[in-house]
Amino acid sequence: MSNSINNDVAINQVLTQMRSLAEAAGPAGDTTGAGQANAATKTDTDFATVLRDSLSKVNELQQQSGELTAAYQRGDESVDLARVMVASEKAGLAFEAVTQTRNRLLSAYQDIMNMPV
Repeated sequence: MSNSINNDVAINQVLTQMRSLAEAAGPAGDTTGAGQANAATKTDTDFATVLRDSLSKVNELQQQSGELTAAYQRGDESVDLARVMVASEKAGLAFEAVTQTRNRLLSAYQDIMNMPV
């Protein structure tokens, strides 16, 4: 029971993060917020856009983590261990969130496919 509650909380956090990323991505050059209202009226590209943006952000976090790790290993004095560890944790958490989202979507798809017609 506790695991189910934790999964629901984690999924809600992932959805909140995906929504905030989608709002932040918005149309290029739009500073009025009108693009957000227009984005809410789209029907078929919203999910794909949010998913693509989320995956891009996760990829960016992983690349930053890799670059910081490599710089630290080379002995770059401008990179400290705490910064490397924080970047690594951010990348790990973002990847875990994407994995959990994928698992939840796959489970929902399987549930729909198993529904009697």
